[in-house]
This record gives sequence, C-alpha cells and structure tokens, in this order.
Amino acid sequence: MPTASKSYIDTNAARQLVEEHQAILVDVRTPGEFATERITDSRNIPLSLVKSAQGALGETERPVILVCASGARAGQAKDLLGEETGVPVHILEGGLTAWKQAGAPVESTGRRVWGMERQVRLTAGALVITFVALSLAWEPLKWLAAAIGAGLAIAAITNTCAMARVLAILPWNRRAA
Repeated sequence: MPTASKSYIDTNAARQLVEEHQAILVDVRTPGEFATERITDSRNIPLSLVKSAQGALGETERPVILVCASGARAGQAKDLLGEETGVPVHILEGGLTAWKQAGAPVESTGRRVWGMERQVRLTAGALVITFVALSLAWEPLKWLAAAIGAGLAIAAITNTCAMARVLAILPWNRRAA
C-alpha cells in the first residue's frame, strides 16, 4: 500500500482550522490515554480502529486533524487512511505535547495512565532483564532477550510496534473516557 502524503500542521494552524472550518480533532491514542488527558472537544478513535472509521470521517465533509502524544501514531493513522476519506486529513505536529506547550485547552480527568511509548519501554526493559537473569540458569533464554531487542529495532525501522498493539488490549488502555 503506498504511503499517504503527510500533511503536518502546527498548533496555531490546527486551532485556526477548528475555529474557521469546524475541523474535527481525532485522537488516535488508546482510550486509557485519552481518558487521562485530551484536547478539548476531540474525539477518540484508537489507531487500531482508524481504518474502519474511514467512511464516517469522510461523511462529515469537515477537515480532520489527527492527534496522538507526539505525532508518530497520528502519522501511522494518516497512512492507514490514505487519500480515500474525501476530506483533508492533517497531522498535529508534535501532538498533544506541542498543543499543551502552546497553552491550548486540554481536559484532564486526573486519572493517570502512562503513554503507550512509556509502557512499551517498561515492558521491553523488564522482559530483557528477566530473560538475561534467567539465562544464568538456562542459557538459551538469552535468545528471548535478543528477540526483544530485534523486535525493538524492527519497530524503529518500520515505525510500528507489535508490543504496543498487545499492550493496547490491556484493560487500562481500553477504558473509555
């Protein structure tokens, strides 16, 4: 599948698009992350569901701005959507982090769920340490630690992450806002 052209916009341009053209802010983070903190009036469509929501986004006839924590998952969502929505689809450059740094409005429930990237780093690190320690008792386990390292390298190269997909199904990441 060809990669869709990227259309990054900064926070000021995004706010202007929302005010002048009623653009829809679509947050592609997990429901748990979205419940913790989100851009005011944004909608949550997790990355895993973006492709199935493609038709509904096009029916609105309003521009769409994809949001995540930093912009990486929003870029993946843009690739999944391709050019087939029939409406302009933009990526918020810098994601929620940049939005907050610009002093734009956010809502917070006070609930704290770690971001997916942080969850992946903790899980991968803990698994590597565990398998290396256990390999002292049974040497072949070192290869599981190596496999996790290889998976992280592949995730970086492809800008996808199988571990994040698995973590996304855990209860705290599926909880609705």
